[in-house]
Amino acid sequence: MANRTKGENMVDISSDKQVRKLYKKKGRGLRTFTLVLSVILLLTGSAFVGLNLYIETHRRFEGNYEYMGDEKTKKRATADTVTTLKNSDLLQNSKVLNIMLFGEDNKHEEEHGRTDTMIMLSIDNVHKKLKLTSFQRDTYVYIPGQGYDKINASYTLGGATLSIKTIQANFGVKIDRYAVVDFDSFKDIIDTLGGVEIEVTKDEIEYINYQMYKNGQSNGNRHTITAKPGVIRLNGQEALWYSRNRGLTIGEDDNEIGISGDDWDRTARQRKLLTKMVTDLKGAGLSDIVEIVNKVGPKITTNLKKDEIMGLVSNALTYISYEIKQTYVPKEGLWYYNNPGDDSWYVAGSCIHITDMEAQRKALADFVYEDLVQ
Repeated sequence: MANRTKGENMVDISSDKQVRKLYKKKGRGLRTFTLVLSVILLLTGSAFVGLNLYIETHRRFEGNYEYMGDEKTKKRATADTVTTLKNSDLLQNSKVLNIMLFGEDNKHEEEHGRTDTMIMLSIDNVHKKLKLTSFQRDTYVYIPGQGYDKINASYTLGGATLSIKTIQANFGVKIDRYAVVDFDSFKDIIDTLGGVEIEVTKDEIEYINYQMYKNGQSNGNRHTITAKPGVIRLNGQEALWYSRNRGLTIGEDDNEIGISGDDWDRTARQRKLLTKMVTDLKGAGLSDIVEIVNKVGPKITTNLKKDEIMGLVSNALTYISYEIKQTYVPKEGLWYYNNPGDDSWYVAGSCIHITDMEAQRKALADFVYEDLVQ
């Protein structure tokens, strides 16, 4: 993806100069603009947790991605080959904005890192809802120009551009924009707001305590959280481990304990925490919001344009009040894990197969657009 210059109708959210300039001016419109920007940062920044992310500060804006167009599909020999979709086949509606949220693990500073978290935020202005869709990272899909692999491989192979093409080609919903953030943004938001209160189980507390201890974040204390299961307040680091939790296997990565869980549980926790944070935002003061923007701005890469952000101004306060709904792909009952010896096993190892792609496309369309599609 080619880099865009700042002059191409884009807002430089990687610098707090824009925020300070807006904040110093008078008028409700400018205050609301600051709030809109903050909401976008919060919605994107809080969605990605548990990631070793390094985003180059100079790579602030990537150009608008090219859609997959009419390129020919290079299909591998596999029993469950599906028909992928062209850009002209994609579902879209001007009153529903789909923003793809990525968390990039790029500790080796490669051209493209990896992403284990892909969440589509849909701002549905027709039904007045914010909708969160998690895409399971091990889902076996066709990657345009590459062949079949796990969906998260698309990011390693081509960053946000190829990931968006992959989601569009397989699931039929147009992605309008994207944002990439790191886990430091998440911790900053939590700590700036004084922590987050969320209901946790005994196993979730044990997981957080063990990871804090194992990773030297507890000053040698084996039990950082001493509260009983229920609603407790987590700080940024504790909330980070909460959202990373997909269980532990004794012996794996030198783990001394075992806790049940999987990636489905992890993505559910991420959506749960994001929902709680958006709800808590309703009570945040403007000074808190500006502080958050200043902190998380440098950690976000997005191709949202200035006029697109400005277009949200009049509805900024309304968005915060929208009902939040969530789902995941693939839908329950439409998938299975492959077996050793399957063609896909030689390509991607253990992965998730979708049994009926048309049914999955319809389920996602119904969730995102509801009665806007027939």
